[in-house]
Amino acid sequence: MAVADAVTPTAYTGVPLIASACVLAGATLSLRGTAWTGAFALGITLLLNWRLGLLENATGWVEVFNVGLAMLIGLDVNRMLDRHTRQLAKVRSVAGAMQRAVLPSPPARIGLLEVAARYEGADTEARIGGDLYTIQDTPYGVRILVGDVRGKGLGAVSTTSTLIGAFREAAHYVPALADLAVRLEQSLARDSAENPNGGHDEEFTTALIAEIDHRNHTLHMLNRGHPAPYLIRAGHITELTPAAPDLPLGMGGLGGQRTTPDAFPLSAGDILLFVTDGVTEARNRRGDFYDPTRLATPGNDPAGPAAVLDALADAIHQWTGGPRDDDMATLAVGIA
Repeated sequence: MAVADAVTPTAYTGVPLIASACVLAGATLSLRGTAWTGAFALGITLLLNWRLGLLENATGWVEVFNVGLAMLIGLDVNRMLDRHTRQLAKVRSVAGAMQRAVLPSPPARIGLLEVAARYEGADTEARIGGDLYTIQDTPYGVRILVGDVRGKGLGAVSTTSTLIGAFREAAHYVPALADLAVRLEQSLARDSAENPNGGHDEEFTTALIAEIDHRNHTLHMLNRGHPAPYLIRAGHITELTPAAPDLPLGMGGLGGQRTTPDAFPLSAGDILLFVTDGVTEARNRRGDFYDPTRLATPGNDPAGPAAVLDALADAIHQWTGGPRDDDMATLAVGIA
């Protein structure tokens, strides 16, 4: 721009574009880079106006003043963006610590089962999400809860904490999965009644309540409006869809008969993959949803639950090609 300004007639000036470069530098460069860009732009403007004899009148000095003002604006823009970035990083750090406190990592092994879990927050915001998972051994088998609370923020954290606490307690004493779901419903209703101003009035939670018997032969599962899990076997991945859909937790008061758990046979070497809608609703640039059944192919199936979650995360990041707008929680269980 400076070269063009030097070879064109005096009536044509590129100073406005030189000034805009100072502001653009403030939004894209570091503080030092912004300062050097502004100093260079100011020096070039002074040199050009001196060469063209414009410093002998007010016009030349007005142009110098404009570039100097743009330099100060660029520095201020850089300062504000830096402060915003640091505040956002601090908020995300606090949100991550709170998320880990509410949703701790499960043990790597439970009996003969190998377990892996992963939680990734949305790239577009620093609010705590409502995705949840927990797994524990009980007298009735290894029981699993995977869910997604409607909404975000502290209300979702409260519901997540309530559900996980209720599940960990009731899973040891309630024999039937259908009765366990009722206990979770009751806990949500009690939490809503005790916190009328907590924003739970229209809150519900999609959930999978699953149980693997101690011989690892059968998966019993109750699906309450949640994305179905997947069974990975010998390089093939199958969606374990429920025989009949059911309402999410927190909506049981709407009536209707509750469904009974579905049963799926298991074999040694199988891997169960549980996901939230951050996986199934991940979109590419054309708006197509990601299909987890494309994850495994014969002869190329990931070895172990942790490898499955790593491969899934990589596949989704490649599929979206940019920021995601929803949290993503995944849990994988390997059958011995």
